[in-house]
Amino acid sequence: MATEKRSQVCNGEDEEQEDQKMEQFFALIKNFQEALNKRKNELRQREEKIKNEKQNKIRRLDDEQSSWVPTFEWTDFTEEIEFRRPPIIFPNPYNKKEEKKKQEEDDSLDLKLTL
Repeated sequence: MATEKRSQVCNGEDEEQEDQKMEQFFALIKNFQEALNKRKNELRQREEKIKNEKQNKIRRLDDEQSSWVPTFEWTDFTEEIEFRRPPIIFPNPYNKKEEKKKQEEDDSLDLKLTL
């Protein structure tokens, strides 16, 4: 009886179903490999693009640096500079003239610690 069931399973519809399942399985594997290869190619192209962009930026910087060289003339330094506003004058923490006068008046040894 066991041999009769096996022969029925191997014959007819069961064989066709197994063939279809195997074809679907191999098609799935093939699709997976194609998707994997496609993704690898995309990543490789992206890396190459980034690398080329970096090289182009370096080239542009090199070209830009050599394009302009500043030149100075003596008149640039001799002319007076006119400011829009008067310069900001910060008050001194102490008056230096008064300190000098005190030192002149006091001929003794100065023991003050100052920075």
